[in-house]
Amino acid sequence: MACPHKFHDYLNLRKGYLNPALNELDFEPTTLIVGTFNPSWPENNKAEWFYGRTRNNYLWDVLPRLYNANNLRKSKPQDWRQFCFTNKIALTDLITSIEDADQSNEEHQDVLATYLDTSIADYFSKFTFTPITEILEKYNSITAVYLTRQKGVELFDKEWEKVEKFKRNLHVRDLLTPSASARFQIRDYKMANPNDKTPLRNFIYQSWKEQWHF
Repeated sequence: MACPHKFHDYLNLRKGYLNPALNELDFEPTTLIVGTFNPSWPENNKAEWFYGRTRNNYLWDVLPRLYNANNLRKSKPQDWRQFCFTNKIALTDLITSIEDADQSNEEHQDVLATYLDTSIADYFSKFTFTPITEILEKYNSITAVYLTRQKGVELFDKEWEKVEKFKRNLHVRDLLTPSASARFQIRDYKMANPNDKTPLRNFIYQSWKEQWHF
């Protein structure tokens, strides 16, 4: 049995971010943020929407700060969707489904429970990818596209190349993962700058600010 994305109905931007009953996105996005994968199982995945495991993810802290908005890390999904609506931001992920994942296989459960890009890419081999370039074709309003991920994973590099080579002139950038995995980057940074006391949330924010389109 394949493991679909937990929010697969949203991946192609076919359902409203404010009203999930809608058949189309209920605003014209100008910014698209692309993650990697959020599995529908294991059962301990408590995320209620994209980047929703907020104990170990800082997106809803970092992203609002770029727009001089309040920290939403402890807010509800409806607040996250309202923020996206207000700022014309759409969210999706590269992987729609892992086809060779088996929910009855404990090892598969354990691998997915790490939520690590490297673990998913190393262990599984059959994927259905979200057609990001088709989304870009559909929404000419999108001018900036970002991928949040761990660097150096070939599986995602190949998919992201399609976006980088897209025919329309876009602001396309990689962003430091907003997850706790960014601790590896800040560790290396602090080894080179031992007197710097920047907390992880600020380190991610500064990294994103350098790549953002305004």
